[in-house]
Amino acid sequence: MNRVAPLLLILVPSLSCAGPTQISHDTDSPKPLETSQSMPDFHDRMTHDQVAAFAQLALDGIVREWPNKPGQVYVGPESAKTPREMHPVFYGSFDWHSAVHGHWLLVRLLKEYPNAPINDEIRKVLNQQLEATALLKEAAYFDEKQNGGFERMYGWAWLLRLATELHGWNDSDGRRWARSLKPLEDRIVRGVEGYLPRLSYPIRTGTHPDTAFALAFELDYARAKGNTELEHLIVNKAREFYLNDTDYPSRYEPSGEDFFSSGLNEADLMRRVLPQEEFSDWLDGFLPGLRNGELSNLGIPVEVTDPTDGRLVHLAGLDLSRGWTLVGVAMALPESDARRQLLLESASAHTKVGMDYVFSGFYEGDHWLASFAVYLVTGSGL
Repeated sequence: MNRVAPLLLILVPSLSCAGPTQISHDTDSPKPLETSQSMPDFHDRMTHDQVAAFAQLALDGIVREWPNKPGQVYVGPESAKTPREMHPVFYGSFDWHSAVHGHWLLVRLLKEYPNAPINDEIRKVLNQQLEATALLKEAAYFDEKQNGGFERMYGWAWLLRLATELHGWNDSDGRRWARSLKPLEDRIVRGVEGYLPRLSYPIRTGTHPDTAFALAFELDYARAKGNTELEHLIVNKAREFYLNDTDYPSRYEPSGEDFFSSGLNEADLMRRVLPQEEFSDWLDGFLPGLRNGELSNLGIPVEVTDPTDGRLVHLAGLDLSRGWTLVGVAMALPESDARRQLLLESASAHTKVGMDYVFSGFYEGDHWLASFAVYLVTGSGL
């Protein structure tokens, strides 16, 4: 396994910010990690305690049905169903996409840390969750006309990230889970293939609909699975949307509820699309100040004023997603490129700030931030 995360592991202290009213504290949720340590070097790995702490957030979340934000389109009284009736697998973690990437987190940790003591518990829960009949029902949900665009494309991207993680894994449970997931995976691929040719303009936003984020995950999937038709579709769409972009207005970021940098998502996509030399030149045009050591607002970590507010806590995710995009862009440049150091230093600073919110004890962040953290610290997508 290629370990390239130079920063990326932090033992997470509890929040130091003073207490707004705790509106959704779960007394059974995992406690914050009690100690801290200096940031490790490139090749340090998580301790078993750290693995268990991140895993426990997902284990608790993916089987917790309430509270829930289903995003359902009602076409009549028959549409009024509980989350678990609609989604027998991905009913927990407040919303469908968070449930999906909670499952991804657990698979990722099993693969990265095969000897972690918590793995037996992870396997037990995933064996219950990733059951073939239930996943067939998840796939069938998308066949109803009103549900065809459900979770397009953020949730789709995470589902394909889960499929990517399972693909080729030499593990008996993993192979069974991959087979069970296949009908839903195939349904999502058909959705992407039907949607992208109709998408005339990229969606540029710091939240779920951001096109560049989804295309990056979907491109990784297409390449892992050897789906050259899908790969060409995504690469061509990325070039159409982003190849001529210059002088990105980073001074306008962030917006107050962002959990993505649309600009850094775009750069993280294009480093997958373009050969190294062409990407380097593209980046000069896209972020021209970078050669002079300037990242503008993209280099400044952000604080969360109220972790009990489900929208404001998005900014913690922004720190973490900026972390992984900054690392991805840095690693795509030649080792001698001076821009790498600035990008990695900024990624480190963002990681430190974002990690402070992962174990807040407030479900507004607890139901999803661990997935962003694990994506970052395990070097996923690199």
